[in-house]
Amino acid sequence: MTTYLVRTDLTTSVTEPDGLRLLDWAPGRTSATIQTSSAGAEFFAGWRPPRPAADLLLLGAAAYCADKTTRRRGTPDSWTREVTLRLPVEDIAAWQSAGFEAALRFLTGDHWEISPYNSDRHPLAGVAGVPTADRPIGLDVDGICLFSGGLDSLCGVIDLLEEDSERRLCLLSHHEGGQASSAQQLLLDELNAHYGGERIASRRLYLRPAPANSHQARSLPRPRENTTRSRSLLFLSAALALAAAEGSKTPVYVPENGFIGINVPLTRSRVGSASTRTTHPHFMHQLGTAATAIGVSNPVYNPYRLRTKGEMLAESRNIELLRRLAPLSISCSHPETARYVGRKQGNCGYCFPCLIRRASLAHVGWDNDEYAYDVFAEEDCTILLNRRSRRGADLRAVMAGAFADRPDRDVLRNGPLPQGERAAFTGVWRRGLAELRAWLASGACGALAELLESRS
Repeated sequence: MTTYLVRTDLTTSVTEPDGLRLLDWAPGRTSATIQTSSAGAEFFAGWRPPRPAADLLLLGAAAYCADKTTRRRGTPDSWTREVTLRLPVEDIAAWQSAGFEAALRFLTGDHWEISPYNSDRHPLAGVAGVPTADRPIGLDVDGICLFSGGLDSLCGVIDLLEEDSERRLCLLSHHEGGQASSAQQLLLDELNAHYGGERIASRRLYLRPAPANSHQARSLPRPRENTTRSRSLLFLSAALALAAAEGSKTPVYVPENGFIGINVPLTRSRVGSASTRTTHPHFMHQLGTAATAIGVSNPVYNPYRLRTKGEMLAESRNIELLRRLAPLSISCSHPETARYVGRKQGNCGYCFPCLIRRASLAHVGWDNDEYAYDVFAEEDCTILLNRRSRRGADLRAVMAGAFADRPDRDVLRNGPLPQGERAAFTGVWRRGLAELRAWLASGACGALAELLESRS
């Protein structure tokens, strides 16, 4: 069991045993172990959420940092961890019965315990740029839209702004620097230029476990876990905090194609949380129920929950703008990896999100972006099809899963689906697999073509 004490008041003395880890929340201060933007930075400026939403934001930040600093290596099954978060909140009783543990367990595959303790201190009290008024203050927007810098979020923003010419959105991003951050800023600049700054507000949250320094009461251990599953909780909790600052009816939009939302495991080795559950309908339901229980009832919508990625692109409300900006987006799960082998950084071309991206772009005739690795290039394909190559694991899984004769019940392998919608989600899954098969068959040559022929 790894236990973390989350603190918002850093003036209290630390009397806990050495084995307890401190997650100190003090945005803009070097003494914090949850590192956020520097004082006065863009994310916190100009808004103040109600206390329940601020507590939820703190949970998202703490869970993300605990997830990244608790290694899976060394656990009995090299995966499942036991993590306790001691969290300062306003309403202990509401938190004890909310059910965040179940949502986190489904999301990350670990055993979580949320142990709330009472604190009168608002998590954003004293943070530079946050209004001091003792009431919620918003950014005067009509909705919060998650904006990762990927193709789905780009499509979602365009559709939402085209759907209602009066709608004003806050685009919420999370980053830790790197290629994803650059893509977010490039796309924000383009969207502002097209729609005007009066229709778009941006909040970009830089947040990660802080590197050790002498100002911290107790620094976090240096090793970092690279199988982070909790990022979506951080993303959604920050979005709900922003939305709640506007009012309880302000919606949060989560633009994510339904195929990756249910993310049916491609192979038997990828069952459970080995296949990410970032926007799985069951997690979204669990989180919504738990958030409502503590007093955060803002609606959360995924307008593409029953569409494939290719269908999202084909049905865009401004297809010309989307086509022009699509090459600037980053859909990759590890966009910096290619630099270690001297290749172009950005979309790697071999991870599962990149493969789905290419299949969706091929669906609308736009599959002409440059990737670090091209699965249709003979040299790259030889590398990726080598069973000793970790880079080729997702391509090999796609070929094994997309070309297999799979029963409809497989759609439930990554979690339960909403009552009455199993057939609809099965259809999304089948159509998504068809997009992958059509794309691979259209460009495969050499060894890849021979393998596909043997599976057909």
